[in-house]
Amino acid sequence: MIIKCAEHPGSHERHLLRKAANPLFENAVILDDDALLDAQRSDHGALAAFQAEFQQLLEATIALKGTVESDVVLQLKDRLDRAYETASHLAGEQSAVKEAIRKLLRFIMGAVREGAGNDAQAHHELDQEEMAREAHFSLLGSRVVADLLNPASPIQPDELIPTLLSSSKDELQLALQLFDEVQLLAILTDGAKRLEHLQDNGIHVEEAWQTLAFMQGYAEFASALGNDEKVQLG
Repeated sequence: MIIKCAEHPGSHERHLLRKAANPLFENAVILDDDALLDAQRSDHGALAAFQAEFQQLLEATIALKGTVESDVVLQLKDRLDRAYETASHLAGEQSAVKEAIRKLLRFIMGAVREGAGNDAQAHHELDQEEMAREAHFSLLGSRVVADLLNPASPIQPDELIPTLLSSSKDELQLALQLFDEVQLLAILTDGAKRLEHLQDNGIHVEEAWQTLAFMQGYAEFASALGNDEKVQLG
């Protein structure tokens, strides 16, 4: 190969590398220069579009001054939330951009809190919102989560299970939080069927079986935790 893999690949290149010569995927690909170049071009296009959009968002946020309609502030806040999500799946080192988004959000939230005045209920709701945002941003620390939540994700629906089975335990601890109990059960059932099919065809994927066992343990823990919460609420 002539083309080198990126040091910080984006969603498309990551998924290409995930699928390359991977028997867990029904349509596993061969990693060659053409495939790698196509993936990198897709990632570069996404990065260029984000940079242009983020510049506009930055200017709009900085331009805020004095009394501004709440709708304008809330729209900017939502755009910043989406920008952080987007930055999480882009190619390149995006930590500085993500920190800049966090600073802009703190500025926006300060303006929202100021507008709330002495309304205790409003401040409580803002506290809950910020906690939810931090939890979501923490999930985006997983590249798998970022790739799955990418609106233009290269991960097709039928590639979800092999993608999860190809992930590290650290990634899975975050990624599995995206699914509810019913979805987890379906993932585990289909995952076991896929691995059994490979095994019946003489393809040994011991590491994937270990990953499935980890996912099973997570699902059981999440189910038990959910039942405890229901008892407490009851």
